[in-house]
Amino acid sequence: SDVDVALSDYAFVNCSNGCDDWEYNNSFADGAVVAAGSTYTVCHSSFAGDLSLCNETRTLYHNGDDAQGLVYSTDGTLLDVFGSIGEDPGSGWEVAGISNATKDHTLVRKASVTSGNTDWSFSAGTSADDSEWVVFEQNTWDYMGSHPHEFAEAVVGCMDVNATNYDASATEQS
Repeated sequence: SDVDVALSDYAFVNCSNGCDDWEYNNSFADGAVVAAGSTYTVCHSSFAGDLSLCNETRTLYHNGDDAQGLVYSTDGTLLDVFGSIGEDPGSGWEVAGISNATKDHTLVRKASVTSGNTDWSFSAGTSADDSEWVVFEQNTWDYMGSHPHEFAEAVVGCMDVNATNYDASATEQS
């Protein structure tokens, strides 16, 4: 947005393991605001990355098979969703054709996505081309705190520093 957005009228909701409705309704911190042209990041209190990237820290209870949502709390309108209510996907949902992508991976919204999507199947997609998400290895923090962003092209090569064919520029194992 090109204006600041106070988060006092918004909440993040979640449910676990195939629930029928949102189980937990979480308000943002008092005074929380998404600055114009910025993002707002809520991190778990045990976040192992750079805490300066977090606007708020708290204990969060969810893993790869728990649905998450953003709601306008004044009237309960769902604005964005990650996962599906009523569905227990096992360990995690498939995203961009990657099995269990919501478990032990980092998902980043593509730059082309400029608003929420309440249709998880459409958002998750079936391939890298039709998904709203890019799936990275777990703990990829490069894109945290910004949107949109350009994704670096993968350089496929040997990433084993002890191998004779080691490629220092490789970003993806061949």
